[in-house]
Amino acid sequence: MRIAQIAPLFEAVPPLRYGGTERVVHWLTEELVAMGHEVTLFATGDSVTSATLVPVRDVAERFSRNFEKNNAPYARMIELVRRRADEFDVLHFHIDFHPFSVFSRQGTPFLTTLHGRLDQDWVDGIYGLFPDVPLVSVSDRQRRPAPGLGWAGTVLHGMPRDLLRPVAAESEPYFAFLGRISPEKGIVDAIRIASACGVRLKVAAKIGEEDALYHAEVVAPLLEGDNVEFIGEIDDNQKPAFLSGACALLFPIDWPEPFGLVMIEAMACGCPVVAFRRGSVPEVVEDGLTGFIVDTVDEAVAACARLPELDRAVVRARFEERWTARRMAQDYAALYARLIAARA
Repeated sequence: MRIAQIAPLFEAVPPLRYGGTERVVHWLTEELVAMGHEVTLFATGDSVTSATLVPVRDVAERFSRNFEKNNAPYARMIELVRRRADEFDVLHFHIDFHPFSVFSRQGTPFLTTLHGRLDQDWVDGIYGLFPDVPLVSVSDRQRRPAPGLGWAGTVLHGMPRDLLRPVAAESEPYFAFLGRISPEKGIVDAIRIASACGVRLKVAAKIGEEDALYHAEVVAPLLEGDNVEFIGEIDDNQKPAFLSGACALLFPIDWPEPFGLVMIEAMACGCPVVAFRRGSVPEVVEDGLTGFIVDTVDEAVAACARLPELDRAVVRARFEERWTARRMAQDYAALYARLIAARA
């Protein structure tokens, strides 16, 4: 198939460090190429891909101040894709609602994967205008606030089988927190859980501009003790040692997480996950097998005491069975074929 992947412009594909959607687009693109498809990636010029790259702008938004003063970069992207739409069998967008109006009025099959939350008051006002646009959710729970949209399917994320693997790591026990310093990611509860267990917490996380005040006023004072070690953002080269050495990844989220890539990153390293029952967690974590699903800090502390019951080799094996990029790409390829056949 001739496939166009249309990525967000906030980060390069793949991102240098933190970045969820762009990482998934990269993994999907590379796997589709490996499967023999002809793939074109519309993204920022600092992206790296084995597909044909169409640079929509020179560098990612993260490295360009005042990027969101207007929507010109996305208007440009929509126009560039539209001018070439006839060259493709299917167009796969990852940029929310931006393509709906234009691409609902042309003939090439297209779909949009929604990577964010849908429980906000503005969602129905825009998505409700396009009830027949084919949408893909990244978990079944993601779509619950908007069940009446044109859902074509759910495709759970996957990552390259050998990108992260278990490695030998330090023996001193610690818990891992990986992601962003923000209220919804549960960093404060992660610190509470680790403290109650008497185990050190290592925090490998990004502090974005939008969360700088929260970090300074709420989180930073909690990082001053000996029980918490703040590492900062880490890349894929650093994650195997970080996650392999951890007793568990703590994932006490306080929002309807659409997916949560850090959970499968941990599993790739054989690291079990202790997570709050929010969003996609029950679809990703197999309770009692790859981790524990809990509802409170006290339940998380009790679950951490049970971590020796879990077999880390089984955690890795379940990753290989459920969470590879090849499985994700095959799921999408089947969906593309169905949309193409329906349009024909």
